[in-house]
Amino acid sequence: MKYSWIKKVVTTIRGSGLRLFPLKDVLKDYNRTKAKADIKASVNVALLDFPQAMAYALIAGLPVQIGIYCSALSSIFGPMLASSRFVMLGPTNATAVMLLSAFLTLGYDQAQAVAALPVLLLLISAFMIIGAFCQVASIVQYVSRSVVTGYITAAACLIIVNQLKTVCGLDVPRAGTFLESLVIVIKSIQGTQWTSLLVTAITLAIYFPLKRFGKTIPIVAITLALIALVTEFVLKPSVVTVPMLGGVSFSAWPLSIPHVNLAEIPLLANTALAIAFLSLLESSSISKTLAAQAGDRIDLNQQMLSMGVANMAGAFGSGMAVSGSLTRSVLNYRSGAKTSMSSIFSGLMLVGGLILLGPMIAYIPKPALAALVITVGVSLINKDHINLFLKSTKSDAIVFIITLCSGLVLSLDMAIYLGTAASIVLFIRKAAQPNLKRISFDEKGALVEEKLTAPQLRRPSIAIVHVDGDMFFASCDMLLDQVRNLVEHPEMRIIVLRTRNAHHLDGTAVMAIRDLLRFARSKDRDLIISGAHPEVERVFRNSGLLAELGESNFFRWHQNNPNVSTRDALKRAQSILGIESADITIYAREKKD
Repeated sequence: MKYSWIKKVVTTIRGSGLRLFPLKDVLKDYNRTKAKADIKASVNVALLDFPQAMAYALIAGLPVQIGIYCSALSSIFGPMLASSRFVMLGPTNATAVMLLSAFLTLGYDQAQAVAALPVLLLLISAFMIIGAFCQVASIVQYVSRSVVTGYITAAACLIIVNQLKTVCGLDVPRAGTFLESLVIVIKSIQGTQWTSLLVTAITLAIYFPLKRFGKTIPIVAITLALIALVTEFVLKPSVVTVPMLGGVSFSAWPLSIPHVNLAEIPLLANTALAIAFLSLLESSSISKTLAAQAGDRIDLNQQMLSMGVANMAGAFGSGMAVSGSLTRSVLNYRSGAKTSMSSIFSGLMLVGGLILLGPMIAYIPKPALAALVITVGVSLINKDHINLFLKSTKSDAIVFIITLCSGLVLSLDMAIYLGTAASIVLFIRKAAQPNLKRISFDEKGALVEEKLTAPQLRRPSIAIVHVDGDMFFASCDMLLDQVRNLVEHPEMRIIVLRTRNAHHLDGTAVMAIRDLLRFARSKDRDLIISGAHPEVERVFRNSGLLAELGESNFFRWHQNNPNVSTRDALKRAQSILGIESADITIYAREKKD
């Protein structure tokens, strides 16, 4: 009885389709060859991760050590439940700037933000873990990539304008949006410190040549090391004062149980949900891309669970919000990682780096790190992606512009919500207008589409209606209203709904089909279902619609012969009509851009 709750948790996890400890499957077949490849990859990732983690903490307006804590913890704990063997978890630009926007909007200073972080991370963790159990990861397929591109572009602008204050040495108040921050910087620009600009110029003079000619080396780490040497041995002896980062001691790493302030939960819940959703979007895109390249299978709900656990570890270990990192994940893949152990090795190396190099962080000038963060922000503005979404379709352009503009004038969590809402609304609008086209042959024997008009028929006829796409509440009524028009034609006797490509049937769809069936029979017509896959059959059977329709009018899809169900449905139609031949008209959904 004492540990019965543990058994219940394990049973619940297994019943959800999630795996409790997938890393054990990796360890069963782990050998020296895989370990060697994983360690090699982890060295490359750790060299990039250490300075990146500091930069992301700076973007979020947090002490740089919090970024390092986060990367180390998420790299170690995340792979224990992860589905992808390549995705590296940790702080990212997207999550860091969301934290910055949220804390600025709430009016928190750095001390208040640090104190609120554990509660925020627990909320993010709860949303992700619950979402994984509820299998909600598939929701990302309904959100256009233009939302992410619009958000990233707005986030990049906020990153740049916030780091300009440090680069210019300005002591100005913080603001919650890009527009407010830009106005503050412009009004205070006359107070720019030449010493900060000097450090920035030297930093960029070191960074850009290294970036051009040293593509295989850890450029950011080397740049920070060189500017630290220049500052210590050249600038300081010349009586140049520059604000510096503080040193970090491993012994000062705060590991503790978070103190939950119930009053803060309503304030942080909105941000937590936005970060959880953004992390899911970001991580799912990365994991699916790398899985496709490596020939792996990916479970996005399992990946979501791993991010939830990583955020929970951060809540107890003074971390920050976690997502999948594109740059580190791609580097991990290209460095030849074989298993998810490469992430764990990388996390352990970060801990070692914190022990050895933590005190040396005190020698890095703040304007130098801010300058490198600005280069990261500029690189996030992808002109090719922006042009693609602006020119592809009107829907993509509208979603991108809504997300970008709201991200520039409002908080970034609001931008995510507005962009996602616009994406889903436009998707539903497209899906909810399934105009049917009549398919016929022209004089040359080619298939052509005609407008849906009453067919010119002189004998009993059969209509085959292809039901394609999502049959949910927003789309089914209009589609079936058009089919009802066919039923009312005097010579149209049998309607065959081919449902092979129909998906996501819901209760509204069932009611619409049932009403169509009853209406057809009231007009001495009949309805036949063909090509029904298991999802369609399950919904029909559970709702009682199959019993009302009748097994004799229900034909299942056969994998080995996709056309056999339609053949059998036509035989059934001819049997109902009592004739050996009839006019057959095919109707399909109109194709839209």
